[in-house]
Amino acid sequence: MSEKISPLAPKEIAVVPPIAGVRLGAIEAGIRYKGRKDLMAIVFDKPAQVAGVFTRSKCSSAPVDWCRKRLKGGKARCVVVNSGNANAFTGKKGRESVRLSAEAASLAFGCRKSEVFLASTGVIGEPLDVSGFSEHLGRLQTLTREDGWQDAARAIMTTDTYPKLSTRRFEAGGREYSVTGMAKGAGMIAPDMATMLSFVVTDLPVAADILQKLLSKSVQGSFNAITVDSDTSTSDTLLAFSAANGARPIADAKDQRIKALRHALDEVLHELAMMVVRDGEGATKHVEINVKGAASAKSAKRIALSVANSPLVKTAVAGEDANWGRIVMAVGKAGEPAERDRMSVQFGEITVARNGERDPGYDEAATTAVMEKDFIPITIDVGVGNGKATVWTCDLTREYVAINGDYRS
Repeated sequence: MSEKISPLAPKEIAVVPPIAGVRLGAIEAGIRYKGRKDLMAIVFDKPAQVAGVFTRSKCSSAPVDWCRKRLKGGKARCVVVNSGNANAFTGKKGRESVRLSAEAASLAFGCRKSEVFLASTGVIGEPLDVSGFSEHLGRLQTLTREDGWQDAARAIMTTDTYPKLSTRRFEAGGREYSVTGMAKGAGMIAPDMATMLSFVVTDLPVAADILQKLLSKSVQGSFNAITVDSDTSTSDTLLAFSAANGARPIADAKDQRIKALRHALDEVLHELAMMVVRDGEGATKHVEINVKGAASAKSAKRIALSVANSPLVKTAVAGEDANWGRIVMAVGKAGEPAERDRMSVQFGEITVARNGERDPGYDEAATTAVMEKDFIPITIDVGVGNGKATVWTCDLTREYVAINGDYRS
C-alpha cells in the first residue's frame, strides 16, 4: 500500500450500503506489513451461491487451486484473504498452509471446509506462515460487521494507493436489490479470465450456475479488457456471491430479474476495472484504445492489446508526446490483418494519420492538448473488416520502475 495516492484516484471512496447477512472485517496479522490490517474475511450468515473465474497462469497459487476445487460445490460461507504474501510457487508448504487456513476458518466461522474460499496477494515464492491464523480468525469473527466493506477493501491492498469499491442498486420483480464489489490491483495487471483480486456480492437469489454464466461473460468487457504492464498474476481471483439468506435461488436464466442483475453486475465490474487501471503503478494517464475495422472482434482485441502493452506507446503517453508512429508500429507487430494504406489513427477527436500517412490537417498543438489530459482516447481503424474492441491501460513512468525495483526491499 503506497502512501502516495494516485493522481487518477477518485475524489472520494464510495460509501456502499450493507447487505443483510453479509459481514466483513479486517485485522492486523503481521504477515508482511507493519501497522496496517492485512487479513480480512467476508462471512455469510447462511450459505451463499458462489461463482468464480481465475487466472489461467500455469503457475497458479495454492489458494487459486483450492478455490477451483471448492467452486464445484456451489456454496460458500466465508472468504478469507491476506495481503503481503501470494502463497504462490510454495509447493507442499503452500498446499499445507491453505489446508490449515481453511480449517481455522471453518472453526472460526462455524462452517464446512468446503464452504471456505481463500485468496492471497503479495510476494511470490515465499512460504506463508499461518501458524497464528486460528487466533487471528477467532478474533476477526468477533469484529465482522455489515458495514465493514471499506476496512476489508483496504486490507487486501498491496501497491494500491486507494481502496476500490463499487455498488449499484437495481429493481427486479418489484423489489430493490444491490450488487456491491471490491477489487485490488495496481501492478502485474494483464488479467486472463479474472482480475487481480475481486469479490462481488448480490442479495438477489441466483443459482450458482446462472451466476457463473453472468460472471464469465461480464469479465470479458471489464477485467479481461485492461492491462497495466502486460503481466498476468499467479493469483488472479474473481468471486461472485448470491447472499439471499435462505431465499430460493432463481434457476431460470430467462427470468427477467436476471437481466436486471446482468446490467448492474456489468457496471460494477467495469467501474472496478477502471479503478485498477487508474491506480496502475506510477500512472498519470488513463488510456482507452479503440480498434475498429479489424478482421474480427478477436483480432481487434489482439491489436488493441499490442498497442496498450507497448512500452514505447506507454512512455510516449507519459511524456505527453503524440507519437502516432509508435501506434502504427504496435499495430504492425500484432500479427493480425491490417491494411497499412487504409489505416487511420485518432487522438481524441483529432485525426493524426490516415490512408497510410500523416493527416494533411495535422495540428501538433491541438494534439498535444489532448495528450496533456489525464484521460486519452486513441482510435485506430485498421481498414480490413468490421471487428472492433476496446482495451484500457495507463502510461509507463519512472515511478513504475521505482516501485517494482524496490518491491521486496
